[in-house]
Amino acid sequence: MKGIDPAERLLKSLGVTEPHEIELEDIAFDQGAEIRYCDLSGCEADILGYQDRAIISIDRKRGFRRRRFSIAHELGHWHYHRGKKLQCRVEEYQPKHKQLAERKANGYAASLLMPHYLLKPRARDHRKLTFKTIEQFSSEFRTSLSAAAIRLVEADIWPCMLICHTRQGRKWFTQAPMFHDRWFPQTELDPESSAFDVIFGQSEGDTHPRIIGAEAWFDRVEAQRYELFEQAKRVGDGEALVLLTIKDSRMMEEEPERFGY
Repeated sequence: MKGIDPAERLLKSLGVTEPHEIELEDIAFDQGAEIRYCDLSGCEADILGYQDRAIISIDRKRGFRRRRFSIAHELGHWHYHRGKKLQCRVEEYQPKHKQLAERKANGYAASLLMPHYLLKPRARDHRKLTFKTIEQFSSEFRTSLSAAAIRLVEADIWPCMLICHTRQGRKWFTQAPMFHDRWFPQTELDPESSAFDVIFGQSEGDTHPRIIGAEAWFDRVEAQRYELFEQAKRVGDGEALVLLTIKDSRMMEEEPERFGY
């Protein structure tokens, strides 16, 4: 199993073949870690380890799926940084400039909760990615909607980009590798986007994807030639997730086309 993701290697060694078999307390026990639920102040979780034993404390005031992510995140720290005491503000998405240790723990958590060997075969049964599909995976794998959305987009099965927006502007974004990185979303939200009414109005989001001009999201001359499928969903007060899917495969070409501008 050389070269396999360490979290997936662990799951396979434990004989996990279905999402409901990912029982984090049992996995932690196997790894020499005890899970304790308690009231924490200032952080969502922490880990105290010595030699081959660790205690992982989880804030019991958090929701069930949030606690699962926190456990998986701390198990990531245990895998990579045994013997250290770490306190975490657990975030499901860490931008590239964030601390490397936190990003590595997040990557481990994502693989532990939604391993590709279980996720990708199921995902390929879906012709396109929508929030209805994301909700199905979130329920099956017992993760938050945001965590499921990130994992599915980054699985590189559909030409998608996921953007988190707040009233202050773009918070973060991630994309499928096939969604060429020359397409960098604008910081401010275009009023034509349905996400605008999700964040500043009363809308809960789109039931189905809708078509929008790519120039609403990307400040590039050639964006005027393309359309996208856009779907927005409220995930908190003044916060929305936006799923963009490429409609024209030319948008994914390595070099921008020359339109004579």
